[in-house]
Amino acid sequence: MTRIEVQALRKEYGTTRAVDHLTFAVEPGRVTGFLGPNGAGKSTTLRILLGLDRPTAGTALIGGRRYAELADPLREVGALLDAQAAHGSRTARAHLLALAVSNRIPAHRVEEVLGEAGLTKVAGRRVKTFSLGMRQRLGIAAALLGDPAVVILDEPSNGLDPEGIIWIRELMRSLARRGRTVLVSSHLMNETASFADHLIVLGRGRLLADTPMRDFIDSRIRPRVRFRTTEGGRLRELLLGEGFEPVLGEGGLWTVKGARVDAIGPLAARAGIPILELATEEATLEQAYLDLTAGEAQFASAPTVTQEA
Repeated sequence: MTRIEVQALRKEYGTTRAVDHLTFAVEPGRVTGFLGPNGAGKSTTLRILLGLDRPTAGTALIGGRRYAELADPLREVGALLDAQAAHGSRTARAHLLALAVSNRIPAHRVEEVLGEAGLTKVAGRRVKTFSLGMRQRLGIAAALLGDPAVVILDEPSNGLDPEGIIWIRELMRSLARRGRTVLVSSHLMNETASFADHLIVLGRGRLLADTPMRDFIDSRIRPRVRFRTTEGGRLRELLLGEGFEPVLGEGGLWTVKGARVDAIGPLAARAGIPILELATEEATLEQAYLDLTAGEAQFASAPTVTQEA
């Protein structure tokens, strides 16, 4: 099994510290989401990890080695950082074949990854004729070419249509199920929530969170339960006695912060209180992420000011 290890990593550009004493590990067998506002240091960290930039201090290792020390890098690490990297005058097949030959990868892998990425029918077309989504698929195909143990993807859903988004989700999950180490950087919270098992969150170059996704959400935003009943007063008294504070809203809808359905349902049943509606309002990754990073964004929009006439 191959893991990614970042230890005390620091990167400075003049007086700007892009990465600040960063330490984390990415484990095999799960999809790790790599999150943070613009300027958080995600791209710099990935560039250092892939040998495209040198750290000021610290280490970024893949399987215990720096990227430059890997004997067959494309067969050990597959990465997509820029979907525009392929030469526009080459066909998709020629682009992948050049990568295969230069990295001692069997030529039959070209056709395999073209098929996996859904590009077989357009493999003979020049890359410059491709849409952004097709270029994205080609970049992912290139990342998979060497059948690597580690896959690093930056904004993999960018430009993909709905079918392509479903495909990339399942691809990442499949890679993790097969024991691969999968690190995915994204700005799309809802999309990340659909595939990530674990989260690493940066802010201003520092580590803000390194935790399972469900734990991250629950630690930032308390769950809520909503219910309707014909005996709201009675149920309210029972809930107060259990340490909850139910709040009555419009249309007779009650909400209870910090509660769960399996606590309220049995309580009402024992008291013979009829329940007309009972549901959990789960917090989202986006809510938890914004709660954590509210003061960490390098570029933030000013609040909208509404002027009265």
